[in-house]
Amino acid sequence: IILDGLLGVGGAPPLREPILAACREINRLRREEAAFVFAADVPSGINSDSGEPDADCVRADVTAAIGFVKQGLLSDRATDLVGRIELIPLKELRPPQLENSSITADRAALRALLPRRNFLSHKNQFGRVGIVAGSKGLTGAAVLCSLGALRAGAGLVELFVTNDVYPILAAAAAPEVMVKPIDSYRSLVQEPIDVWGVGPGLGREHSAEIIRFIESTAAPIVLDADALNMLAGEMRVLQRSSAPRLLTPHPGEMKRIFPAEGMSRSETAAAFTAKYSATLLLKGSRTIVAEAGKPISYNTSGNPGMSTGGMGDVLTGVCAALIAQKPSLYDAARLAAWLCGRAAEIAIFAGDASEESLLPTDVLANLGLAFRELR
Repeated sequence: IILDGLLGVGGAPPLREPILAACREINRLRREEAAFVFAADVPSGINSDSGEPDADCVRADVTAAIGFVKQGLLSDRATDLVGRIELIPLKELRPPQLENSSITADRAALRALLPRRNFLSHKNQFGRVGIVAGSKGLTGAAVLCSLGALRAGAGLVELFVTNDVYPILAAAAAPEVMVKPIDSYRSLVQEPIDVWGVGPGLGREHSAEIIRFIESTAAPIVLDADALNMLAGEMRVLQRSSAPRLLTPHPGEMKRIFPAEGMSRSETAAAFTAKYSATLLLKGSRTIVAEAGKPISYNTSGNPGMSTGGMGDVLTGVCAALIAQKPSLYDAARLAAWLCGRAAEIAIFAGDASEESLLPTDVLANLGLAFRELR
């Protein structure tokens, strides 16, 4: 383990000797001997305001931001050098008040969004979540999504599938999930569902029906995967619908629904939410949550092991379950991203997973521990 405290917020590039040689040695130890690097406040060699890095700046695995997260740590070009961000709050040290300032999603910021349940609670108070997911060859996505909703506290979870895959999913889904066969997605608008999660493994065979459903239902919807691909050519649907919509694209899906050249991730998110009345969770190494009129929020948890199929399916279910428990879509998205990222960290650092072996089911298994950390 290496602690990098060579330079602080005043140590802008370029690096000079003897600091330059020390930074190169830290990076060599990390690269060749698997040293784990913690940076104090800012990795040495990064401009804390702009995020501009020196070519030999320290590459940290974790950056412990003291008092507040410096703006440069959140820039796209710094992400791979800053690593995971852990905030160490200090009441005496507050962030500067900047126009269009951003915020981070960390334990201190999120704890108040997850109140304790009353002893008199019952399942109807925590929402009925409807999952529309799964198709031939993609049934696992429906299982993972519905499990995400269960593990994130939904009162009831119903999985709606077409008749051709019903026998498969009726056998594969968790016993707590109510699997319901449907003849047509047109009938979904009549279902008494509080929040919908739509898209994982859905395929595109029924695009017209799904688009119509997205446009017409009054309940909040979390849209992911194939639902986003269907929307790519029908974005006017979002402008016609006044119901709450949370979109959760990965970078490739984001380019399809909102081509934006020459913009940073945060600029893209801000431009999208200014045009469409929707909440956006833009997945990535530093997941962004955006909504018009609210600050851009950067997630601080997670690791590279999450770069595998199925993680987004779990996230969709977690988002839907949290929305059903009545936070705003913006706050639910911030919570969901942090919880899934933290569960992935626990699976590796407190369990037997590695970045290579981590699976979505490992995240599901550790969501409970992630929730506990917000108490």
